Amino acid sequence: MLLTLQIIIVLGAIFLGARLGSIAIGMAGGAGVLLLGLTGIPVTIKDIPFDVIGIIMCVIAAIAAMQKAGGLDYLVYLAEKALRKNPKQITIWAPIVTWLMTVFCGTGHTAFSTLPVIAEVAKEGGVRPSRPLSIAVVASQMAITASPISAAVVFMASIMEPLGVGYVSMLAVFILSTFLAIIITAFVTNFLGKDLADDPVYQERLANGTVKPPSGVHDYTPVKGAKASVMIFLVAILLVMFYATAISDQVGLIKEPTIPRNEAIMAIMLGAATVITLVCKIKADTILQSSVFRSGMSACVCVLGVAWLGTTLINHYIDDIKELSGNVLNDYPWMLAVVLFFAAALLYSQAATAKALLPAALAVGVSPLVAVASFAAVSALFILPTYPTLLAAVEMDDTGSTKIGKFVFNHSFIIPGTLAIALAVAFGFLFGSFMI
Repeated sequence: MLLTLQIIIVLGAIFLGARLGSIAIGMAGGAGVLLLGLTGIPVTIKDIPFDVIGIIMCVIAAIAAMQKAGGLDYLVYLAEKALRKNPKQITIWAPIVTWLMTVFCGTGHTAFSTLPVIAEVAKEGGVRPSRPLSIAVVASQMAITASPISAAVVFMASIMEPLGVGYVSMLAVFILSTFLAIIITAFVTNFLGKDLADDPVYQERLANGTVKPPSGVHDYTPVKGAKASVMIFLVAILLVMFYATAISDQVGLIKEPTIPRNEAIMAIMLGAATVITLVCKIKADTILQSSVFRSGMSACVCVLGVAWLGTTLINHYIDDIKELSGNVLNDYPWMLAVVLFFAAALLYSQAATAKALLPAALAVGVSPLVAVASFAAVSALFILPTYPTLLAAVEMDDTGSTKIGKFVFNHSFIIPGTLAIALAVAFGFLFGSFMI
């Protein structure tokens, strides 16, 4: 009876937060922790993922500095140039662009800048916008599990390296499996829905004058410091990858590092933000006003609340979970991906989902291969149509092709997202079997 009440508290807090939106999911998570404590579950600071939150904060600080220096606008300009070269193939190129930008920056919020471009280019090429927009949003979510500086990947490295899985080999599996998955899914997505010319909703909107004509190529001249900020950030990412490789047990160039990997990532990212601020001559206080900084700090609160909530409940019942799920996961290892898939929809964060469930999965005897292969499933943030980039894609498509159905789950993202994750998990088992 008590366990049922505690599960209701966790699910109720998550649903309340999702309904309120934005930072509220983290705040509701904290309220849920308080209620769990009142039911008798010990609440401890050890269940708060401070390492994950710290990495998110430092990476966001560097990206926000790059944004104020004009670096993100420059990246969007490069993305627009690439997309406009072949507008008829926008469904293939759009997810590649959002995947690359997210892998590069370590946050899916970069997709906000490219979604309007994708919608415009799709209309120019006569392509149903729901096709490139849906897979582009999914690709930006999945790319978090392939970014060398994302909090989710760094956390995975921290729990997998003690089991003999190297950072570089693990990252290679993530990059290959997610990229191939979104490419194949993009081809399939190209056949979803009616062509724009045959869509009655679009034709009605066109007749009513509610569809804006494509605006064409935008004039853009990089501001001074834009290119420099991008190069500084790129160098910082390369330093992160080199250092993480050098201190790994598999490579061992640095035998006894004085700076652990997580701390090195945070220091390098803050250092990059400092260099960008100095070289590009931006005012430090303006970084706080950037959209990236605001959304990133909101993400920190969300991760704190939901990860603390989920971990508190799971750790309290970890022995029971081991007993109940150990044999099931050993007999059906793919079930871990299914669990992560649905948990991500509720926990609203790749890092929070990984932090809450993967240590428990490893504790019940799940093999490193299964954990690595299933990791892509933490990207299922599209199941409930409440994620910011998903909602933005719906709002930016004035043709009406990208939509949320009457039954909530029948939206434009569910088929591309589910297929992409299923393929990524399958590729993860394939590549992981001989790479880790």
